[in-house]
Amino acid sequence: MAYLFTSESVSEGHPDKVADQISDALIDNFLAFDKESKVACETLVTTGQVVLAGEVKSHTYLDVQKIARDTINSIGYTKGEYMFDGNSCGVFSAIHEQSDDINRGVDRASKEEQGAGDQGMMFGYATNETENFMPLALDLSHRILKELSDLRRENDEITYLRPDSKSQVTIEYSDDNIPQRIDAIVVSTQHDDFGDDDTMLAKIRKDIVEILIPRVVAKLPEQIQVLFNDDIKYHINPTGKFVIGGPHGDTGLTGRKIIVDTYGGKGAHGGGAFSGKDPSKVDRSAAYATRHIAKNLVAAGVADEILVQVSYAIGVVEPMGIFINTYGTCPFNMTDGEIAEKVSEIFDMRPFAIEERLKLRNPIYSETAAYGHMGRTNETVTKTFTQPTGESVTLDVELFTWEKLDYVDQVKEAFNL
Repeated sequence: MAYLFTSESVSEGHPDKVADQISDALIDNFLAFDKESKVACETLVTTGQVVLAGEVKSHTYLDVQKIARDTINSIGYTKGEYMFDGNSCGVFSAIHEQSDDINRGVDRASKEEQGAGDQGMMFGYATNETENFMPLALDLSHRILKELSDLRRENDEITYLRPDSKSQVTIEYSDDNIPQRIDAIVVSTQHDDFGDDDTMLAKIRKDIVEILIPRVVAKLPEQIQVLFNDDIKYHINPTGKFVIGGPHGDTGLTGRKIIVDTYGGKGAHGGGAFSGKDPSKVDRSAAYATRHIAKNLVAAGVADEILVQVSYAIGVVEPMGIFINTYGTCPFNMTDGEIAEKVSEIFDMRPFAIEERLKLRNPIYSETAAYGHMGRTNETVTKTFTQPTGESVTLDVELFTWEKLDYVDQVKEAFNL
């Protein structure tokens, strides 16, 4: 019997994502001037206020207030009427030095013997139902909001948009797990107050269905375009009005959108958030590494769908173990346990090895903090960072290295594919 599956996304203007982006902007600035920085930074945003808290061990000094304000302005919170804007909000910092009891488990005389920054389990997932090996419902949810953000910044076809928005996509699957059609799409977008409630809602619904969705569909592969039809149920601003939003409408905290950040409810999640953490925290680095493994395995043809789990003990170099679930989609005669054993031989999952393989000690994290950490485009960009002293550094950094299909040949050779 056919079944429905739903995933959601939130925009860069969602309060929790504002917090994530501030935390990751701080990470990038610390790493730009001191690659060995150890950082765990949490952010809270609410009406007219930003609170920064966390632990840092670094040889650099930052103007954290300026970084927070610049991040908020870049998102689009630049008007006093939003009751939260980068130029006028208060920024309170309670960042302090990292505990030696934590750091002693990470730093070693030999970098290769670096211990895990925490205990826990991390998951990576990949499926061949999309070109970027991501679950389709989440991929579409992200695409809808990225396109909505483009429309907001263009301020041409739609002129009333504000930064905060959410989306949700429900897909009907066949018994053999093949997407059949889009069943429902939910879009809630913050907007200016430009008329009576009914007039605003009618205008917004028309613009979303007739402007936004066609722009999204036009950029999709043909096999995904055919899933859209005239029978889709649209729920546009279901409450009828969304003028009050952003951190004024809802307090935001770092790390509250971990399912949006990963696989939209597909696969599994170990519970650890990513943003605000340097790569010695395996919550982040090992989650990227397991995505890298899962994507390369699926691309190599080991299975149509794969879940990878790795687990660690704080201060211990080697992982506790690696688990693989192919959901019965492996086309050759090999158990999931046997696949896991080969994966352990191909991929070095010691924390320092992950950092080196994926180039994680670079300032690459601001771009991850909205629209998902997985399924993104691997590219090299140039960034410039400036300290309060006026010293600047310009770096070429490679983004989303865990999305590279650079181990496909090794996987094929190991599995005789």
